[in-house]
Amino acid sequence: MAKVSKQEPVVPSAAADPKVTEAAPDRWNRGAWIFRDDTLRKLEFLLDEAFSIPGTPIRFGLDAIVGLVPGIGDVLAGLFSLVIPLAAWIRGVPYVSLMRMAANLGIGVLVGSIPILGDAFDVAWKVNRRNYRLLTRHLVEPRRHTWRDWAFLLVLAGVLGLVFAIPVVLVLWLVIWVLHP
Repeated sequence: MAKVSKQEPVVPSAAADPKVTEAAPDRWNRGAWIFRDDTLRKLEFLLDEAFSIPGTPIRFGLDAIVGLVPGIGDVLAGLFSLVIPLAAWIRGVPYVSLMRMAANLGIGVLVGSIPILGDAFDVAWKVNRRNYRLLTRHLVEPRRHTWRDWAFLLVLAGVLGLVFAIPVVLVLWLVIWVLHP
């Protein structure tokens, strides 16, 4: 039996043919500009601080303007606001900070959906600025200040627990009152 030698396929190099690239860009590289610090900062500014009310220090962005559209405005603004937490996840920000970003975003969308009062809340809450600061804080000092994230989440969980517990307690009290005159 004759030995068959395996030869590696001949791949033209970029030096031999200028039309051939050595590595084709994948999805992450093609869209990487979206997740750069400069782009994220511009997005945060556009969504939360692009405009100001003359004669006041109040600044607002497209998030508050889009939120004025009844029904779908806050959902669209929330979708735009997902870019910063997604960039944080790709960059390896700790999960506790990602949960805090999600909580910030959830609070912004939930309270922002209340007509008129919610729009004023969007101007004050500035979810994108909060999330961008969380991202930059964890990139500069990776494991510092995570106790703040845990404290925020614990307080939020406590408040949500109370919000859900109060109606349950009231219903139980009402049932006991009705059944035992």
